[in-house]
Amino acid sequence: MSGHMTDKDLIIDFMKTCTVEVTPGGAAKVEDFREILRPDTTVYVTFLPGSDFADTVKTVRRLRDEGMNPVPHFAARSIPSKAFLEDNLKMLQGEVGVEEALLIGGGVDNPVGEFHCSMQVLETQLFEKYGIKKLGVAGHPEGSPDIPAADVSKAIREKNAYAKNTDMSMYLATQFCFEAEPILAWDKKIREEDGNELPVHIGIPGLATIKTLIKHAQACGIGASMRVLTRQAANIAKLMTVRMPDKLTHDLAVAVAKDPDCLIKQCHLYPLGGLKKSAAWLYAVQDGEFDMDAKKGGFKVNVEIG
Repeated sequence: MSGHMTDKDLIIDFMKTCTVEVTPGGAAKVEDFREILRPDTTVYVTFLPGSDFADTVKTVRRLRDEGMNPVPHFAARSIPSKAFLEDNLKMLQGEVGVEEALLIGGGVDNPVGEFHCSMQVLETQLFEKYGIKKLGVAGHPEGSPDIPAADVSKAIREKNAYAKNTDMSMYLATQFCFEAEPILAWDKKIREEDGNELPVHIGIPGLATIKTLIKHAQACGIGASMRVLTRQAANIAKLMTVRMPDKLTHDLAVAVAKDPDCLIKQCHLYPLGGLKKSAAWLYAVQDGEFDMDAKKGGFKVNVEIG
């Protein structure tokens, strides 16, 4: 694939299908999504522990009304009941036309209802019943603070087995990471040891200060690749520096192009509270409005991103 493509070409190609994410709280601060996102942008909408799913639904409706492609999160351990899941899927399909969703376990110690893990939710077959054509399920490149490693491997195998017997197109969506190396090693491991055949959508952090990135990384249990941040944070003056994911994006794009067996197919950008800046950066990359930086191993966008 990469025969005659420059690194810049590979980056543009790799990022052209990148998706973004918003929390209902973050959405409330956006006056009009059309002012910061391009039409038909795929936007995931979170369902965070302790939040009200009605807020997720409200944000999904609004994104659809403003010309976006919304993808609601469903967090297994935060779903009160099978009836609740069915009612909401029915409404999201019938009234909003949702055809894609993301199913995660959800970082809650005690399930609020009957579901303890995402496999139990999958096995209801309600996603298929209510017209979901594409479903993301969780992948954990750096492990999960809530789940033992053996269970993480078992979950990958179970999700693959389920994917073979459903008409839905399934993929693994991951938490954000800061370095390419652990991501690529994980992709290889789950292919070779766990038999993964599902495409992978890798999470990358959006534009945020090092201080904000560390806060989010700690909250999400991000592991080894956080060293990159803590090394930079040793210099207190750098804590408020806005960090861009250009080196990670470059390293992933080049590595993915070199390995025909790699299952990493696209990126998912976590704005971490900075949707406007992160989206502006993403569109600059997709448009090729950047120059490579051989010294730092990344690139620099040529447009004003606020």
